[in-house]
Amino acid sequence: MTVPVSKMASRRHVEIVGLLREKGRVSVEDLAAHFTVTPQTIRRDLNELSEAQMVVRVHGGAIVSSGVVNLAYEARKMIAQPHKKLIGEAAARLVPDHSSVLINIGTTTEEVARALSAHTGLLVITNNLHVAVELYRNPAIDVFVMGGSVRQSDGGIVGSHAIGLIGQFRVDLAVIGASAIDADGTLLDFDIREVQVSRAIIEHARKVVLVADSSKFARSAPVRVAHLREIDIFVTDRLPSPASAELFRLHGVEVVEAGGPLEAEPEETE
Repeated sequence: MTVPVSKMASRRHVEIVGLLREKGRVSVEDLAAHFTVTPQTIRRDLNELSEAQMVVRVHGGAIVSSGVVNLAYEARKMIAQPHKKLIGEAAARLVPDHSSVLINIGTTTEEVARALSAHTGLLVITNNLHVAVELYRNPAIDVFVMGGSVRQSDGGIVGSHAIGLIGQFRVDLAVIGASAIDADGTLLDFDIREVQVSRAIIEHARKVVLVADSSKFARSAPVRVAHLREIDIFVTDRLPSPASAELFRLHGVEVVEAGGPLEAEPEETE
C-alpha cells in the first residue's frame, strides 16, 4: 500500500526535526540524499517547518528553533562554530592579564576560555567544567570551580551551592552566554537553575561581556536571564539588522563584531 504524499511529508518533517536536535544544523543536500528526494522537496519541507517556527532557515539548510527544550550539547557546539571561535578570540582580547573573570555555561564561553589559555595572572571562576579543563593546565591561571550539581548533559554546574560561592567574589569581568536574544533586548535561556547562577554572575562583576552568535536572535527560550541594559559589551559575529544595532545603541552597549562566514546568516527563502 502506498503511503499518501502528505503523510510521507509529515513523517519526513518529524525526522528532519529529530536530525536537527541531534546535529544542530542540516543541509539541503544532505537531507535530499538521506530521504532520496529532490533538493526542491527539502527546501519546501524546511520552509514549511520554518513557518511553523520549528526550524530557522539558514543559507543551504536549517538550524533548530526551540522555545522549550535546548539542543543537545554536541549539537550546540556545531552551530556557528567558526563564528564562535572568532567571537571567543575577540572576547579574550577584552580580558586584561592579571584580572579576575567569572565565566558561565555555554559553548561560546568555552571558546573564550580556549582563547584565554595564553593569558597570565588570571583568576577564573566558573560553573563550566569544560572551561576549567581548557585553563587548568596553565600555571599562570588560577581556576576556581564552583560547587554544586553537575549536569551530565554538558558539564554545567548549577544549584544553590554555586550561587552561594559566587557571592564571595567581586570580579573585574563576567563573560556570559545566552541561548536567545529577544527583540526587546531580553536575554533568555532554558534551565532556571542555570539562569539563577548567571544572574548571580552578572551581579558580582564590575563589567559584563555577553558573547553570542547572530543565530541567537532567531531563537527563543522560556526563562529570562537579564536585559541588554545590564550588559556592557556584546561580542558577536555580526548584528543581524539595523534594528538590532539601534537596540544596542539605545541601551548603551558597546558592540564588537568578530565577523565570520556569511553562509550561517538566516534567510527567508532559497
